[in-house]
Amino acid sequence: MMKFDAFFFVSFGGPEGPDEVMPFLNRVLAGKNVPEERKLEVAAHYQKFGGISPINEQNRTLIKNLKSAFEKNNIDLPMYWGNRNSDPLIQDTIEQMRKDKRSNVLCFFTSSFSSYSGCRQYRENIEDVKKNLGLEKMQFSKLRTWFNHPLFIQIIVEDVQKARSELVKKAAKAPFVLFTAHSIPQSMSKQCDYVVQLKETSQLVTNQLHTDAYRLVFQSRSGPPQVPWLEPDICDALDQVKEQGHDAVIVVPIGFVTDHMEVKYDLDVQAKEKASLLDLSFVRVQAPGHNPRFIDLVVDLVLERVHGTAKKVVGTMKPGHDQCPIDCCRNTR
Repeated sequence: MMKFDAFFFVSFGGPEGPDEVMPFLNRVLAGKNVPEERKLEVAAHYQKFGGISPINEQNRTLIKNLKSAFEKNNIDLPMYWGNRNSDPLIQDTIEQMRKDKRSNVLCFFTSSFSSYSGCRQYRENIEDVKKNLGLEKMQFSKLRTWFNHPLFIQIIVEDVQKARSELVKKAAKAPFVLFTAHSIPQSMSKQCDYVVQLKETSQLVTNQLHTDAYRLVFQSRSGPPQVPWLEPDICDALDQVKEQGHDAVIVVPIGFVTDHMEVKYDLDVQAKEKASLLDLSFVRVQAPGHNPRFIDLVVDLVLERVHGTAKKVVGTMKPGHDQCPIDCCRNTR
């Protein structure tokens, strides 16, 4: 067992005012083949909400609750927070760790599934900072993915059951469940277990819900139209839900930890409007990180690494690895 001396909460970041939107997007899209019109379109989504992404405030709440949970569970790890694309930046936080003489850091990435942007890129960000600052001896270890952890499945099951109850009040008789995640290029998906893990989570949830009226869909693609990305898009899938005779839809953003902009706009605005045009009753489930039991999930993952407690999984797939293989989740773009 390794002796850790810090906990690093690592996330994507987001703007917290109108003037921060374009600098944020320029940082996110640097070096990526994203059309300028798509960047301006996304900027407009942020401005619709005052130029503020909810992700940072939601992360502050998670961090506050994690600190309390760590104390209750005798986890003696000072907590640090760093973002890839907005303050507090990963580099600045690691510099603070150096000043505080931290040497063996346990990392939590705000992504439930394996992918380049959700895992490997964060690891590359950290390694780049280590190299730039001459911190080769400083160790960073990530928590495993939790797509098949029983608490994660139970959180989603409970939230979908609440949505079902809400639809009963609306007299909906045949609700269909759409599990949604951020689309990525198909070439990138072939280098990771992103789709396999998403399908496993969806299956594990619907097994407990005793329904086969569900589908995994994708959203928020940003690449040029000639590049194949994961499909179907959620709005296209809504057409098919209607054609199959369903009168209601439950949208479950399993690919997101919190309700940030891709959830608030792409689901709560675009998908909801599409469902209304189709006369489908629409309920969007909160992202799993808003459920109070999500804190218990993170604590459980930490205890696995700090105290060596048993890894909990459901289904047929193995627990996510503690140390990523050298060639996993490669970026092929």
